[in-house]
Amino acid sequence: MPESLKFHQTIQTYLNNKVWDFHFYVAKNWPEDPICLHFPGCTSTPNSLTYESVTVFCPSDRADLVDLLTSEDVLLDLTKPLYLNFTHEAIVNRFEKRYEAHDKITGDVYVCDNPPEDTSADDLPPDVELVRLQPEHMKAVHDLYPASDIECCEVFEKLVAELPAYGIFVEGQLAAWMVQSYYGAMFSMQTRPEFRRKGYGIYLARRLTKEVAARGYKPFVVIRPENDASRSLYSKLGFEKRFRTVRAVLRPR
Repeated sequence: MPESLKFHQTIQTYLNNKVWDFHFYVAKNWPEDPICLHFPGCTSTPNSLTYESVTVFCPSDRADLVDLLTSEDVLLDLTKPLYLNFTHEAIVNRFEKRYEAHDKITGDVYVCDNPPEDTSADDLPPDVELVRLQPEHMKAVHDLYPASDIECCEVFEKLVAELPAYGIFVEGQLAAWMVQSYYGAMFSMQTRPEFRRKGYGIYLARRLTKEVAARGYKPFVVIRPENDASRSLYSKLGFEKRFRTVRAVLRPR
């Protein structure tokens, strides 16, 4: 499933680092029907149900396989809203035959095939440091994270205990951060407002891109279409757009 980086690399992370305990479900006729019907997310949902947040993976030209959810996925209550994490837009379009999509957020997946060689931070000012983050830094990271209402601090603590994460510190204060996610991508970079437009992002992205690749992952990020700054930054590092994903709340028609 070439458009299912998140699926493949989450399994890889679990096998390598046991970061998170995942249970996922594929079609009964796998691999002839190449679809992961139910891939639980780590995000919180209004009802706090384990299987309510989900992603589905299959080749975009086989999106018709999504219809198997109605007969094979016994975990989902298809009469209730479904909280869909970033999923290929072709799959979401198929979902919309049965659901109405609300609160849609679009994100383009950019992949780096040739990570940068130079990851030096020697030219940072003397009062600025690029530091490997530790679990004790995660409270400050979580406070900056724009989706902190659906991602608990525990997720970040588990990630940085096993996977690379870096922060820019200015005079000892965390100014910007970036973390490898459990699915091999880099979490969206965040910078405190007072430290923006200082070029710190390129140092974080360059260092983490190289390290993620060195660990055997394909570096990728999800960028909102309107985020010109992020697209420009990652393009400089060799990231190229591969496909579009959508996050949405799906309500039965």
